[in-house]
Amino acid sequence: TLDLTCRKDPCFVKFSEVEKMANIRAEINEKKLRTEMLQLEKETADIAHPFYLGKKCEILEDMNRHLEAVLKEKRALRKMLIKPRCQESLPIEATFHKYVVELLAEAVTFIEKLESHLQTVRSIPQIPNVMKNMDIALTKTEVLMIELEELGEQILKWSELQKEVIPLQAVSSMQICFDISHALAIVSLLIFISI
Repeated sequence: TLDLTCRKDPCFVKFSEVEKMANIRAEINEKKLRTEMLQLEKETADIAHPFYLGKKCEILEDMNRHLEAVLKEKRALRKMLIKPRCQESLPIEATFHKYVVELLAEAVTFIEKLESHLQTVRSIPQIPNVMKNMDIALTKTEVLMIELEELGEQILKWSELQKEVIPLQAVSSMQICFDISHALAIVSLLIFISI
């Protein structure tokens, strides 16, 4: 056992002072640590409050819905890429739909005009033959018209002869005109058919 009086030696006095200083420093560090913990609790207390937690939960749910939508879109894109493209039309963004409709209308009118121009170009080599056929038809029509006039004159002469030969039968001039016009119509029809 050590005597208490021995402790009063200068070496023990210094040792006790160092021990007291170490205890004081430990207390100071403990107090600092407690103040830091209280400060951290104070800062996180707002975050852990139900009001802030509700907002964070809503934000996380929105982010989750967005990610789910992205995953669905990714799956849809993957399915589209797996399918052969020859069976479907290419997707066009909605902002360009108006322009696509206008271009389709212009393409249809271009194709129609192109077809009419191609028909015109194809018919160019046939123009001399068509003109020749039209000239032939015109001369035939002129000949038939001359023949028709001669026939009309012959019918009139014949009707006058008939009046002189058959005086008993009174044929009205209206009937004769009707017969002549009927004959002329038939001849005209025959001319039209022959053309």
